[in-house]
Amino acid sequence: MPRFVLLIIAALTACLSPVTFASDNRLTAEEEQAGWQLLFNGRDHTGWTCNNGAPIATPVEDGSLLPFESGGYIIIYEKKQFGDFILKCDVKWEADRCNSGVFFRVEDPENPVHTGFEAQVESDTGTGKRKFGAIYDLAPTKVFAGNKTGEWNTLEITCRGPLITVKLNSKEVSSMDCDQFDVPGYCPDGEKHKYNLDGKPRAVKDFARNGYVGLQDHGQKVWYKNVKLLELSQGKN
Repeated sequence: MPRFVLLIIAALTACLSPVTFASDNRLTAEEEQAGWQLLFNGRDHTGWTCNNGAPIATPVEDGSLLPFESGGYIIIYEKKQFGDFILKCDVKWEADRCNSGVFFRVEDPENPVHTGFEAQVESDTGTGKRKFGAIYDLAPTKVFAGNKTGEWNTLEITCRGPLITVKLNSKEVSSMDCDQFDVPGYCPDGEKHKYNLDGKPRAVKDFARNGYVGLQDHGQKVWYKNVKLLELSQGKN
């Protein structure tokens, strides 16, 4: 079959396809129908604040949230707390040595480190409990799936009851069952973790399974856009 005929067929197929794509910080028609929520509008800080209650000091930049020098340890989506969900966002950084994180199920915004979970965002390669895509200090990455400094990465976090899974650029990189973390201060593999309250080690199975979503300022410029969330019902989605 002549090449130009193949090109015409391909073009017609694309035009007839029911799949639509959203530009940055918008939902596709399919996402809207499925019930996805857009948490960041790409223009301003509507719905977002610092975890200490202060307004975010750093302006929106290039259609992205910038936690750097925001005035809080994390910036949080303050309108609603979430329990079971799929959370997606795109993230990139500018420095070869960079650290940030996506916080979720944060029970106490004033103490996000010890009352919530963190999907690690950082520039280093390799695998481990503090590498890009790990559930920080709890579940290590099994593979490295990050892109180069300056390139966008898509992070996807799924929480369903005790089960948490993290995908990076469409590849599953870490997962955990909170119910297996039943010993205060320890992971199931016998290694210690950092989580405590008032100096007393916590059992991760006792963490709240509903809480705030947040983005961490760890001293470097990191950009977040396309922050979307789909709430899940048990037995559905």
